[in-house]
Amino acid sequence: MFDISWTEFLLIGIVALIVIGPKELPAVMRSLGQWTRKIRSLAADFQNQFHEAMREAEMADLKKQVDDMASDIKTYDPLKDVRADVEAIGKDLDESVKSPDKPADKDAANTPDSAATTPPVEAFPIPEAATELRDKEVAGAGVGPVAPDAAGESTPSGGGGKPQ
Repeated sequence: MFDISWTEFLLIGIVALIVIGPKELPAVMRSLGQWTRKIRSLAADFQNQFHEAMREAEMADLKKQVDDMASDIKTYDPLKDVRADVEAIGKDLDESVKSPDKPADKDAANTPDSAATTPPVEAFPIPEAATELRDKEVAGAGVGPVAPDAAGESTPSGGGGKPQ
């Protein structure tokens, strides 16, 4: 802290011994030690409070950053662009189905009565027809659906016992 050498300490000690006297010197040195301890303690407390204030300020900044990131994450929708693209494709499909006068390609434009021969979308109940057909086939066969592994291991109806 202070740049005082041993010779300077020795000189200060000799002057203090002469001025204070040998009888009072131990009490003065004890008091000086206590004051030094108190000053160091106060300096350490001040330094700790300063560091704590700095940490709190940093923590406040970090908390603000985390809160900003959390609000960004809450408002972030990763499927927003995909949803918009799918909706655009759906609108395009709806428009192409609802207006059959507009041909999708040049070949359709060259064919006569292409708009007249195209039935409406409601005329194709494909999902319902497919499930009905599947249910009829399964019921007519009298067996449940066969797993792909079991189908590969089954024997042909010719009956040789070995799979071909």
